[in-house]
Amino acid sequence: MTGEVLWSPPEGTRPRLHDFARTAEMFGGPSGTDYDDLWAWSVDDLDAFWRAVWTHFDVPADGDATTALADASMPGASWFPGAQLNYAEILLRLPGRADDDVVVVSRSQSRDDVRLTAAELRDQVARARAGLLRAGVGPGDRVAAYSPNIAETLVLLLGAASLGAVFSSCAPEFGTQSVIDRWQQIEPTVLLAVDGYRYGTKAVERHEEVATIRAALPSVQTFVHLPYLDPHSPAPTDAVTWSDLLAEPAPLTFDRVPFDAPLYVLFSSGTTGLPKPIVHGHGGIALEHLKSLGLHLDLGPDDTFFWFSTTGWMMWNLLVSGLAVGSTIVLLDGHPAHPDLGALWRMADELGVTYFGTSAPFLLQCRKEGLVPRDVADLSALRGLGSTGAPLPVEGFRWVYEAVGTELQLSSTSGGTDVCSSFVGAAPTVPVYAGEISRRCLGCAVDAYDESGASVVGALGELVVTRPMPSMPVGFWVDDDGSRYRAAYFEDFPGVWRHGDWITISDEGTCTITGRSDATLNRGGVRLGTSEFYTVVEALPEVTDSLVVHL
Repeated sequence: MTGEVLWSPPEGTRPRLHDFARTAEMFGGPSGTDYDDLWAWSVDDLDAFWRAVWTHFDVPADGDATTALADASMPGASWFPGAQLNYAEILLRLPGRADDDVVVVSRSQSRDDVRLTAAELRDQVARARAGLLRAGVGPGDRVAAYSPNIAETLVLLLGAASLGAVFSSCAPEFGTQSVIDRWQQIEPTVLLAVDGYRYGTKAVERHEEVATIRAALPSVQTFVHLPYLDPHSPAPTDAVTWSDLLAEPAPLTFDRVPFDAPLYVLFSSGTTGLPKPIVHGHGGIALEHLKSLGLHLDLGPDDTFFWFSTTGWMMWNLLVSGLAVGSTIVLLDGHPAHPDLGALWRMADELGVTYFGTSAPFLLQCRKEGLVPRDVADLSALRGLGSTGAPLPVEGFRWVYEAVGTELQLSSTSGGTDVCSSFVGAAPTVPVYAGEISRRCLGCAVDAYDESGASVVGALGELVVTRPMPSMPVGFWVDDDGSRYRAAYFEDFPGVWRHGDWITISDEGTCTITGRSDATLNRGGVRLGTSEFYTVVEALPEVTDSLVVHL
């Protein structure tokens, strides 16, 4: 049984998913707009579904896109083998936006706001591309950024992607060894680094850390110094500055690459060894993010999209893809609770944010502190609120509708760095139920398996994906035989992706995530997810933080 209904799709609205349903019908999809029918078709006929997504969003490409899924093997699926495209080109089309429209707002606790119009963003990306070419960067070379969630990091990503280079970022709060463990594996030739940053009222210098990282990366041929904490910070004698890199104007061009050409490398947490270097491709990320943002989050040119994230979390990668559907994106670097927990909500009011994304722990902390966001900010523009990073319990759902707003759709989602997207989440045509994730995402053949590999409904099981997704990794870096990749996801159930989360899928199709299956506590034969303990423990006013460990 599903829980209490907290939100239902408003009468008379026409979400973008309805328009997509008409496109889907042209490719053999169901007639009408019923979400469950659409989902069933999307996982039954993956080739037709992803061709429909490609057509609906008018993906610019060369070659032949008539075959979406040439080989459905897992691992080893082959997507759009005849097509060439470029992720940066897809984002910088900025559909529905004029040259003088502001499309990026970069807010920081280290400096004043930076706002970029569509024309300014394209110009800066073209200049960054030209600067990288002057530095000898070519397709497949790695470009690394030790920088926060600011406009410059976005520009470098798109400049690198435009010429087929491979991007990777680490947030500057990462310790040196964490950065070195990641980037020694991919051997970047270009390194961008900030001199420091401000977190709340605290200035954090990074000169020594940057020097240590550089010394550990002999592959770096060009070091780009970005004076961020101190605009007058002198560059090392062997460095180029960010201004130098962008010094020369250039036409904006894109090198179209094969669908699976590496776009960026994200890293696992490294809790069980060196962080895994997860390679994502241009085409898979572009298509998955167009679907997730344009259909599930219902974003478009009339939206202002914010998700609190650092450049070390995949939500940053999803956030910047908001440009692909024409949304204005809000980048924020700084302490989310400075000077108080109302700061992000007031920012949403000031900037007219229509979709506000954050983590479940942030929402629960606001609830615990007794914050009522609608009392400290005008959130009338807000129509969607996203929560991820941890399961959101029933009381978190209820708090959102009691304290934030009754008309917005709460999207509790779960996915991972591994696919840089969500497996389960909300859809604008499906109600929101207290404590439950609304549905499995389109194109995601998610199931719950018991220990024998049998599908279970209404019972706790391993979250598995039984058919390929285009944003599954191209592979791991320096894993030529694919053994590390197979061991990470396909050892337990051959040919089936095991993600490592516990999930319960109800008869109605709602989903509940109860934590990592590799962090399960077994007491007297009863398996309990960590989230079940956190919900109880952190409700106590005496507890400010907690960690659940099975001994």
